Amino acid sequence: MNYKKTLTFKAFKKSKYFSLKYFNYFPIYDSLLTRFRNKKITFVEIGVFSGGSLFMWRNFFGKKAKIIGIDLNPDIKRFEKYGFDILIGDQSREDFWNKFFKKYGKVDIVLDDGGHTNYQQIKTVNSCIPNIKDGGILITEDIHTSYIKDKWYNPSKYSFINYTKKLIDDINSRYPGLKKQNFSLNKYIYSIYNFESITVFNIDRKLSKKNKEVRNNKLSINPKEFRASLREDSFFYKIKKFFNIKTNFTYLIFLINSFKLMKFFK
Repeated sequence: MNYKKTLTFKAFKKSKYFSLKYFNYFPIYDSLLTRFRNKKITFVEIGVFSGGSLFMWRNFFGKKAKIIGIDLNPDIKRFEKYGFDILIGDQSREDFWNKFFKKYGKVDIVLDDGGHTNYQQIKTVNSCIPNIKDGGILITEDIHTSYIKDKWYNPSKYSFINYTKKLIDDINSRYPGLKKQNFSLNKYIYSIYNFESITVFNIDRKLSKKNKEVRNNKLSINPKEFRASLREDSFFYKIKKFFNIKTNFTYLIFLINSFKLMKFFK
């Protein structure tokens, strides 16, 4: 889709104050957020900048939406006169978020377009995700900072993108028998979407359950397992036949195939 045809871009252009976005973001916004339009929702934007995005989101969501802006700059309080809720606070502080959610309760959408440091982004995820309604989302923007050295000091073991990968491991640990994370959000995060420069956390406690096997108890043909079978023209098959041994060399083949896959991980 041409970004200029998206609903969010049209709302962006109508804003009376300056805003800066990347054109790849608009189709993503539309795909994620259209279902919330003209509904009574609470939308939280971290990082107000010059105020243009507040008006953009009001234009997009409609008058029923409560739009809350959070920033470190006290000057943005000027936008309260337009009907926005404005809070001055540090997104990396748990005490700020505790007071915030005590006041507003659970919200529908959090969009983190704030300071973009690893610490700010990760602390925001940890503080906000337990306080987002089922069916709601947290959008973290400009995650390209996880790859930039100048100013952002990345790549780093503790970058936001690496934390996202850790959370992917976390939600997969709902599968029985897999190692559990010491710090876990998997009872809240149902799925994670990754786009260029944007990560999205989909919240649904009802669907974020420990997995278990289900069988329909119908007739089984007891199919033979072919996954570890050796091709008759393979080197290992010939070795097996020559020495008349039972092994299919599965671990050795695993190591060889892992070596072949290395090029795809560079």
